[in-house]
Order: sequence, then structure tokens, then C-alpha cells
Amino acid sequence: MIELLEYIFLGILQGITEPIPVSSSGHILILQTILERLNQSVTIDFQTLATLTNFGSLIAIAILFWKDIVELVKSFFTYLFGKNKKNHTQKDFSYCLKIILATIPAGVAGILATKLNLLGALEENIKFLGVMLLLTAVFLFFIKDFKGKKERDNISFKDAIIIGFCQMISIIPGISRSGATIVGGMFRNLKRETAFQFSFILYIPISIATSILGVKDLLEISISSSMWILYIIATILAGIFTYIFTKWFANIVKNGKLIYFSAYCLVVGLLVMVFL
Repeated sequence: MIELLEYIFLGILQGITEPIPVSSSGHILILQTILERLNQSVTIDFQTLATLTNFGSLIAIAILFWKDIVELVKSFFTYLFGKNKKNHTQKDFSYCLKIILATIPAGVAGILATKLNLLGALEENIKFLGVMLLLTAVFLFFIKDFKGKKERDNISFKDAIIIGFCQMISIIPGISRSGATIVGGMFRNLKRETAFQFSFILYIPISIATSILGVKDLLEISISSSMWILYIIATILAGIFTYIFTKWFANIVKNGKLIYFSAYCLVVGLLVMVFL
């Protein structure tokens, strides 16, 4: 029963922290460190759990943006093969190219980091994670009053590249992916809602790639049927809570209330620095 509650808690934690700018991976590392400091026997395979719960979050966000995804994919291939050169189709095609362009930096950095194990030492340094949370708090504070003027169709390729590099930086433990990309978008004068949409559409291809790579690792390990039940429960809960909190976060961004998350990251970052 205790083990079931642990996986329920971790699934909910992933679901809540994935869409909001507080670093879901950072929170998992904090929890893991606390358990180790309390001399608890940590039997949870956090890597496998992260792979599966991230998939749950991906499904939730794909459902939320399903209409946009279908329209973009349809317009992309329709324009690409010359079947429709209307203005709106051209704009959708351009938007897709910008999403692809913005995905490349994080994709390349993720592959290199995995191959060279560049993040291993950082993940073991909990103080560094605390510093990154404080940095996240600072950037969220600075853009708290930004409104921006650019709509979706006004996003330039330069904007996409810069936002893409912001997403690349978010592979560092303690840096939120949604926070980094939304901050990057708002610094580039995107409207709050525009930055939010671009950030979460951008999440989908990089998360699909991560999930595909994760499948390879899952095939190499042996998981009992009882463990699969726990993983499935955690994954479903991650999806449900990601769905709920993404919709909630959309309203927070729209109303310009990112200062709440700045304060949260400041408090958590300081607690990590002092007590862990």
C-alpha cells in the first residue's frame, strides 16, 4: 500500500509540475535527495518512472492542442505538396517550420548530453539545482509585466531560434522547459498567449523524441507485472494532472500572474540551498 501511494504521489507531482514553470525534473531530484538524506531505501526507478509519466504528460498536452496539431499538420503537407497555396495555409506552413527549427537546439543538446553523460554531475549536485531554481525565479520576475505585441503569424525565424535555444537550456536540472520557452518568447515581444501556445506546441516534438528514445531503455530492463500496474497508475495520474494544470496555467499566463511562480521558485531554491 505504501508503495502504491508513492507512485500515486509521484504521478501527481509529475502532472502538476510538468506544465508550470517550476522544473518537474528538479522536483523529482529534490524528492530523491530528501529520501536519501533520511536514510530511506530508495527502490524507485526514477528514470523509468520519468519516461512513462512524461509520456502521460505528452498525451495530455496533445489532447489539449489536438485541433491546432491537426490543422498545422494538414496545412503543412497540403502546402508542401502544392495542393493549396492560400495565405492561411502558407502561414501555417511557416509556423510549422519555426517549430521544427526551434526543436533542433534541444534535440542536438539532448543527444550530446546523453551520449557524453554531461548532466550526470549536475544532477548529483543538489545545490546547483537550487541555484537554477533561483535563476528561474529571477527571469520570471523580470518578465512579469511583459505583454508583447506579436501574434502567432508575426513570429520570426530569429524568434524561433532564440526560443529554441531557451528550450535547449532547460535540459539543465532546475531550469523549467515551459518557463524558459515562455520567458524567451516574451523577451522576443510575443503576446502572453502566443508565447504560451508556441511553448506547448514546441513541447510535443521534443517529448515524442524523448519518449521514443525512452522505449529503447524500457526494452532493455525487466519489469514485473505488479510494477507495470504501478507505472500505469502513475502515468495516468500524470496525464490527468498535466491536463488540468496546463489549462490552469494558460489562464495564469493570460492574466500576467507569473510572479506567483517566481516567488515559488525563490522559496524552493532557497530551501534547497540551505537545507539540502
